[in-house]
Amino acid sequence: MRKIKRLGLSERPKERSKVRLYFGKLYFTLHRYFLWHFGRTIRYARTFSPTTESLPFLITKHQTPLFRQLKNVDMGLQTNKVTNLKLASSKMNGIILRPGETFSFWRLVGKPTKAKGYLEGMVLSNGTFHPGVGGGLCQLSNLIYWMTLHTPLTVTERWRHTHDVFPDSNRTQPFASGATVVYNYVDLQIRNDTEEEYQLYLEVGDNELFGEWRCGQKSPYQYEVYEREHKITHEWWGGYMRHNVICRKIFDEQATEIADEVITENHAIMMYEPLLSANAE
Repeated sequence: MRKIKRLGLSERPKERSKVRLYFGKLYFTLHRYFLWHFGRTIRYARTFSPTTESLPFLITKHQTPLFRQLKNVDMGLQTNKVTNLKLASSKMNGIILRPGETFSFWRLVGKPTKAKGYLEGMVLSNGTFHPGVGGGLCQLSNLIYWMTLHTPLTVTERWRHTHDVFPDSNRTQPFASGATVVYNYVDLQIRNDTEEEYQLYLEVGDNELFGEWRCGQKSPYQYEVYEREHKITHEWWGGYMRHNVICRKIFDEQATEIADEVITENHAIMMYEPLLSANAE
């Protein structure tokens, strides 16, 4: 899995010029298009099955609230986000991930545009937020990533924000246990290295976003995802950074622990004044 480069005590966060950001985004976007259309190493999932014909075994499920009270954020952006989530979910709901295939968030969703009905939602970028068409889809990628960590599927591409913009508010998952997406070069990709087919189910309710991974066979494993080494550091350049390591334990059918593995490390620049914990440096 991809790791965010750590900005340590010897490195101050860099501010990129608008020109550099523009051409950098253009390069990576075109490179992704090239891989999609001319690459031969990845076989992408394309087959859908009606959710009324769900695979029989529930492997994992999760749900997250659609609305949160965030400081200085117009609730209208969160209302618009719900529309965006419904549009994007419809492009992935029922996708079948066959053995050897790769799920790509953006290859399935496509570019979110006004012409397709997407509205302005909240977009996080470079430590701040602003309205943007298609904003809020990170909630969907976060949900899919978190569920995937509780399956035998393999995450082959995952990114997270380099900045921690909002303080924790009723957090039920470890810090930085999600996956951000930016069309099309910041993607979430998941490969099926098992011998069974998996099916993704998504639903946008009145107040919550729901998701499931289903399979044709019962999974012989159970998973527990947790964090360790969580800390806040005061850097020499005056700001604070937040760090942790995401891990998971794997249990067999007898509930015997058979593995304890590191999934990824996270390092993010904090954009708010922390209440330093006892282990802060």
